This record gives sequence, C-alpha cells and structure tokens, in this order.
Amino acid sequence: MYLCPRILQYGFVTFLMNHKKTSYKTYGKISLKDFMEKKSKSYSLNDQFTYDNLATITHYIHNINSSAETAYKNDAIKNMHELIIQRYPENKELKGGLSEALEQYFLHSDVLDVPYPTTKKPKFTFIDLFAGMGGFRIAMQASGGKCVFSSEWNTYAQKTYFANFGDIPFGDITLDETKEFIPDNFDVLCAGFPCQPFSIAGISKKNSLGRTHGFLDKTQGTLFFDVADIINKKRPKAFFLENVKNLVSHDKGNTFKIIFDTLTELGYNVHYKVLDAKGYVPQHRERIMIVGFNNDIFNKKETFTFPDTPENKKEIREILELNVDPKYTLSDKLWTYLQNYARKHKAKGNGFGYGLVDLKDISRTLSARYYKDGAEILIPQDDNKNPRRLTPRECARLMGYEDKYILDKVSEVQAYRQCGNSVVVPLISAVSEKIVESLSK
Repeated sequence: MYLCPRILQYGFVTFLMNHKKTSYKTYGKISLKDFMEKKSKSYSLNDQFTYDNLATITHYIHNINSSAETAYKNDAIKNMHELIIQRYPENKELKGGLSEALEQYFLHSDVLDVPYPTTKKPKFTFIDLFAGMGGFRIAMQASGGKCVFSSEWNTYAQKTYFANFGDIPFGDITLDETKEFIPDNFDVLCAGFPCQPFSIAGISKKNSLGRTHGFLDKTQGTLFFDVADIINKKRPKAFFLENVKNLVSHDKGNTFKIIFDTLTELGYNVHYKVLDAKGYVPQHRERIMIVGFNNDIFNKKETFTFPDTPENKKEIREILELNVDPKYTLSDKLWTYLQNYARKHKAKGNGFGYGLVDLKDISRTLSARYYKDGAEILIPQDDNKNPRRLTPRECARLMGYEDKYILDKVSEVQAYRQCGNSVVVPLISAVSEKIVESLSK
C-alpha cells in the first residue's frame, strides 16, 4: 500500500487541485475533531465506538512507514470504515481499502496541521503515559524524539492533547486491551504517574514473568504497577518518571523504596533527584525525577547526570498578560473570606492562607484546585482593586508552555485543572536532553 505524502500533508482538496485526472468522488471530509466534540448528530459516535477507536486512526496516521505502523494498521482500517458508514451510510463499501479511505474521506488538517507535529526524522522513539497536556511529548520531541504511543484517561485532557499534537491518546492504561496497542522496540518510556498508597496486605503472589517478582505483590492495584508491567514486557532502553516530592518521604520512605527496588529488580540502573522548577519558570515547584537505563544495554555505565538548576531568577511578572478581563478579579465576598480565613489560621499558628505574589518574585506551587478561588497565587492590582487570579494562559506560561499551545478546546475550569496537574515543560526538557545524550553515547 502506498499513501501519497502530499495527500497526508495537505489533504484531499489540495490533492485534487494538483491532480485533476483523479477519479475519486468528493463526499466531504470526516473530521476527527468533530467526532470528539460531537458538533452535530451526523458526527455523534455510537455507544460501541470510543475515543480508543479514534486513537487507532491518529496513531496509525502518525506512524505510517515506521516500525510502529503494524501496531495500529488493522484496527485503524476497521475503525475508519466504521466512521465512514456512520457519516455516509450510503457509501458502505470502499474498493481501494485503506488508501482510498484516507484520500477520499478523511480530513488530515486536524491530525497533521497542529502546533506540535510529529518529528519527521527522529533520533529515538518514546511512549507518553498519563500524558495530560503533553508536557513530556513537547520536551521529548524537542530533543528529537518521535512519540509512538500515548495514553490519558481524562477525556478533557484527550481533547487538549489532540488539538496540539493531532493524536488522540488511548484511555485506561490499566486495561490489557489498551496495553496491547503499545508497539515493541521503542526507546524511552515517559510517565508522570499518579502516586497511590501501596498496600501489601492480602495480595497473593503471582508468577507472570516466569519467576516471582516483588512488584507483582507490592504494587498490585496501583498505577505504578502498570508502569512497571510495561517496562518489564517492553524492555525500553530507558525510562523517565516524574512525581511529587512527597513520594520520597511517603509512608516513612517505604513507598519510594518499593518503587526503587522494583525498578532495580527489573534490571535498570536508577537515578533520582528532587528538582525545583524555579530556575526555569517563576514558580516554586519541587518534583522528583526518576530516570533508569536498561542494564542489558548500558551495563550501568551510562553517562547520565541531572541538569544543574539555572541560577537566573525568574519573576512572576514575566508571564502576566497585559489586558486581563475583570472577571478574574476576586469579588469583595471572596476576598473578604480569604483574608478572614488566613487570619483565623495565623492565630492558630498555621501557615494556611492565600498567596499574594510579589511581582518581582516567584509564586507558590500551582495546584489542580486553582480554579476554585485562585488562593495560592493571587496577583496584586493597582487602583485599590482586589487581587486577581491568573488566567488560564498565564497558568500555562507558569508551567512553561508557549503561547502557541492551544488551551481553549475545553472549559476554563478544565484548563486550570490540566495546568495544575502538568509537568513543567522546560524542566522536563532539561532532563530529556541529558537522557538523549546518554542514549547517543
């Protein structure tokens, strides 16, 4: 099967303009974006057709003529035909198969014409688990990587991810049917996995790897178990994990010990360090970075070190917008409540309260609850105005996202949540560069 690169790049209309002798009939194009947003009844997905079905199509398009193509091809063909039947019930048969389906029916602009397109000549490949807004993807692509699989269970985050990368992430990575789509032979596994408490009690031992592995008992039922499971089965050259600073001290250090021992037991040389993003963005945000290299390949001789934190000080005023809608200014009622709340806890000797930022300094850590009242990061205003919360765009800037990053495919509440849960892109990029250096050596 041959797919014309010009069709994939410019879409069917441009193809017709430059190839007038074609015999294809124009039916109008199927936009995956419209299916996701369900803009009309004609684009509504039936109950059996999910975002995972759409994910096979975008992943296939991004991996044509690569080693990962076969992981998606058969399902992509089936799902493309299903969408065609739903959208154009009078045209149920395609004589030309997949090639004709792509050329005749599918609009590629919402898959390929995106702010962060797939790397054309990659130095390495990676997968993006618990992908969120795609901070790992931006960083790894900037270092020359090509994403061959992505997963994110939150449907709002899936929409944001699709708008920026043209890829619809697969959903629940804890399901075996989702893991089956992960291609073999990728180089780096990336995951900002959520941390859940580990419970050892009552878990029976299992023997899925030919011998008993501790992580099968100790991490069962946690999302880290699924990360470890994928690392064990796919054996990537390296992995890059990110989590909250408290992972190190949780349960008196037992949680992190389980994670470290598990990764070591799987045959990886593990490096970890708590890094603060304040050298990259004007925000105090400490996160633990965990990087591992496959001992079968590197034999514990990789030349990896974490980057030094830049000394240049960032200031919150650098990320502020010039003209901000008054709706972001706190109401008198909310501002009074926050002040009274702070006074009450101060009297008790607690440090709880709002965070009024010095514009020449950095902010507190942005959280996923920021949309509720903005209390942890408030911007002072002139003319005796109440302080205001950050706008979604300012939050994205605070996490290191460029202004070309698309935020408005979801509500502001969801955009705030996604920013609060995100990684800091420049920090992830700095670590990614060090990983790639080690891979190249």
